[in-house]
Amino acid sequence: MSALKSFPECWGHRGASAAFRRIRLQASKLLFAMELGNRKRRPCLCRQCGYNVPRSHLGEDYEWDRQSIPTFTETVALLMKPENRHVTFNVDVKIFNDPERLFKLMHTIISAQPEWETVLAPRILLGLWHTKFVKYAETILPYCRRSHIGFDALATWEGAKFREECKQAGKKIMAWTVNEPAYMVEAVRWGVDVILTDVTKTWLDLRAALRADFDKVAAQYGRMFLWTTPWFYSPFQLFRRNLVRYYLQMHAGPLQKLSGLDALRPRRSLLR
Repeated sequence: MSALKSFPECWGHRGASAAFRRIRLQASKLLFAMELGNRKRRPCLCRQCGYNVPRSHLGEDYEWDRQSIPTFTETVALLMKPENRHVTFNVDVKIFNDPERLFKLMHTIISAQPEWETVLAPRILLGLWHTKFVKYAETILPYCRRSHIGFDALATWEGAKFREECKQAGKKIMAWTVNEPAYMVEAVRWGVDVILTDVTKTWLDLRAALRADFDKVAAQYGRMFLWTTPWFYSPFQLFRRNLVRYYLQMHAGPLQKLSGLDALRPRRSLLR
């Protein structure tokens, strides 16, 4: 059965990893910690330093290693190195940015690279929280793929419908931020395309085991958490969805209705 399974790619979320704590190059993909937003609104950058990751994920011998946040220019330079030409870079675009100014700055940096249209641009993905960024992304960075960042859990009945709609429309789904092995296995069952995680080694090791014997390994991870974990309940999901919607509109203005799945390449949340 494992030969018939499609296993999600491994994308590293901002944060620490027990196996790659001093560099963020992963076995398959790279995601650098980068804040393009207003630093005054986010004075604490502890998540980029690794403090958001439970010690149980890091191991007893882990040494806290604070890392500076690379600029976009530095990140692009790293992406252009020959050994990193396979890497995809997912940019989490914060709602506090001025979309026109931000995307023009990004275009200036991207277009300064040699052969950027074929070597670099296809590997940059824009993660958009708010609809006001869409038209600017389409006009200023039309060569970059776009993804919708949402908090709607894939585990609900609406999530199942959404997954099917994405499949029919040929869209890809990224589940984030998935750190528990049981949740990773469930994401595989759902057929997601990417697992975004703080613990890349956990998913890489688990994925290798699933490829070797899917039935045996998957049987070790039950689905009971879907009914015993409060945040998977529909009332909680509805409350959180409304709270996030209120927050987005309070800081970035009203959300505009877009033309369904054709507007964005959806990236939905499994946990958060």
